Amino acid sequence: MVTAEAAAVLPLVSVVALTLVWVVSVGITQVRVVDAARDAARAVARGADERSATAAARRTAGEDATVDIRRGRGLVSVTVSEPATAPGWLLVPLPVVTLSARSQVEDEDDTSSP
Repeated sequence: MVTAEAAAVLPLVSVVALTLVWVVSVGITQVRVVDAARDAARAVARGADERSATAAARRTAGEDATVDIRRGRGLVSVTVSEPATAPGWLLVPLPVVTLSARSQVEDEDDTSSP
């Protein structure tokens, strides 16, 4: 009887474990996207060119990341988005979730402000 109960519960335990791995993977990707947006915004605000800031953001967030840099009203705004995919070793097709983060920093290189 214990074997039958274990056989019935084992698939549920497997699904819960896979879900936890997926949630942790998405969380790690979100932290990387937030860090990339913050670092790129700081770099552009300090005078770095947009190409190097974009490259730095993609090194942190991942090569699939999209980076949008905007300047205006004395602020630098950087938005980084990246699709979060399940780790390849899971061997289970899970949905792709697009994560994004936005960071705004005062433009230290802005010559238009008093």
